[in-house]
Amino acid sequence: MKLDIIRQRSFWWLISSLVILAGLIGMIISWQQFSAPLRPGLDFVGGTRIQVTRDCSAANCDAPIDLATVRSLLADEDLETAVIQVTGDEGQSLSIRTRNLDVDEESTLRASLESEIGPLDNRSIQIDSVGPLIGQQLFASGLLALIVAFAGIVIYLSVRFQLDYALLAIVALLHDVVVTLGLFAWLGLLLEVEVNSLFIVALLTIVGFSVNDTVVIYDRIRENIKLHPERHINDLVDDGVNQTLTRSINTTLTTVLPLVAIVLFGGETLKFFALALIAGFIAGAYSSIFIASTLLAWWRVKSGKAVAGLTEVPQPAEELP
Repeated sequence: MKLDIIRQRSFWWLISSLVILAGLIGMIISWQQFSAPLRPGLDFVGGTRIQVTRDCSAANCDAPIDLATVRSLLADEDLETAVIQVTGDEGQSLSIRTRNLDVDEESTLRASLESEIGPLDNRSIQIDSVGPLIGQQLFASGLLALIVAFAGIVIYLSVRFQLDYALLAIVALLHDVVVTLGLFAWLGLLLEVEVNSLFIVALLTIVGFSVNDTVVIYDRIRENIKLHPERHINDLVDDGVNQTLTRSINTTLTTVLPLVAIVLFGGETLKFFALALIAGFIAGAYSSIFIASTLLAWWRVKSGKAVAGLTEVPQPAEELP
């Protein structure tokens, strides 16, 4: 099967536009609610997070933990602004994120929880604290890492190919990042999924994976241009994409399948990290095949370089007197 990439490029661009638009809407709504495009986790905003699980061997676990009871308890502890989430398949686990607590406040809160919802499983209690300054530093470091990664990719592709290859590859990478951000904006709104420093790691991994796929396709297109400089760029791009299509699909599938296993059987933290990678890898394969390649053909036509072997623009013949 041979895909007609160039002829149907408006369709590919429309799909990407709709997905990106949906993501941007989610990020705008998130900004209105959380003052951030995504629901920020403890790593970025700072505070204390307490995660506990009810000990069902010593407590009645027929019903899930009552959020109203926990909220009333926190109000009594002057923690009414805390974010509460019941987790676990049967609603027997509780996650509380609040302002920074000292050791005495943590002990008091834990004792109050035990008195209200029943004995807690000591093996499952997790208490994490992050100062607001550290959260700001983590966010700034993550943003800087992304900027450095994009700059390095531009320099590398400019040296290996040409500047237009590099800039169009960056457009495709931005596509992948925005798609992943949009997905997690909606997950934060609908499922209260928070992003942490692992999410920055996922974005960097997505950028590296996606640019690798784009380089393979661009390399084949460049070889086709050298072999057939007399042919139109649209035909050469179609051939290059189809020649690498099987490789791109196989690479993406073999990478995504282990991540699916992590989503299904991994812990809460790794589950969403793997989900971010899955979304980014699929978006990266799509952008490499349908966005980066078609943008290159479109740009070459617009810049008058549709046929590489045509070094001189034909001049109209002079009229005879």
